[in-house]
Amino acid sequence: MPSSRARTIRSRRINLRASDRQEKLIRIGAETSGVSLTDFILESACLQAEHVLADKREFTASSKQWKVFVEALDRPARIKPELARLFSEQTGAGFSTEDTEGTE
Repeated sequence: MPSSRARTIRSRRINLRASDRQEKLIRIGAETSGVSLTDFILESACLQAEHVLADKREFTASSKQWKVFVEALDRPARIKPELARLFSEQTGAGFSTEDTEGTE
């Protein structure tokens, strides 16, 4: 699992605690991969972070699902009385939707 990326200067410290089992597993994984413990942990954590973030940015849909989605977007908006009533009510903090207009 050696990284093909150029080494960068590491100036930030991340402290963590692990159980004996977790430490042993991670050390064996690093040794088996032929990388340092630090490289193994950072590469693994960054890969997991990229997966999590990709799930928030990219969505996969079949052509049928995409067609249904686009049709829904193309339909004219409908006023839903329940939502109109909800948004016209004051919140517990004493603010209404009128108080927040133009704050975006």
